[in-house]
Amino acid sequence: MLKNILKLLISLLNVGKHLFKRPVTLEYPEKKNSKPENFRGVPVVNKCIKCGTCINVCPSGAIQIEENQFFINLKKCIFCGNCSYYCPVKAIKMSDKYETAVSDKNELILTYDIKVSEVKDV
Repeated sequence: MLKNILKLLISLLNVGKHLFKRPVTLEYPEKKNSKPENFRGVPVVNKCIKCGTCINVCPSGAIQIEENQFFINLKKCIFCGNCSYYCPVKAIKMSDKYETAVSDKNELILTYDIKVSEVKDV
């Protein structure tokens, strides 16, 4: 009997200790945490020259280049940032977008049109 009362008092003290503290969690999605400066979200492609470096450095094989289209498969992407880091013209940037939930998994394959301008001799 005394043992149960002691357990109850310890529990009440523990609850009382946390009663006036601020909550640890946020009301997501209304409130969101700030992201660190080096955060790596969904890759975005702009002005690709089709050199193929990103394909060679991607450990998961999530990148493909065909004709005039650039594909990033977010189902395979591990968001390591190698494609962005090693791109010689910095055509790939890691965005701050991290919410990638979709109803159709085919929407996780990002397609970018590549418009390579020909270099003219002057």
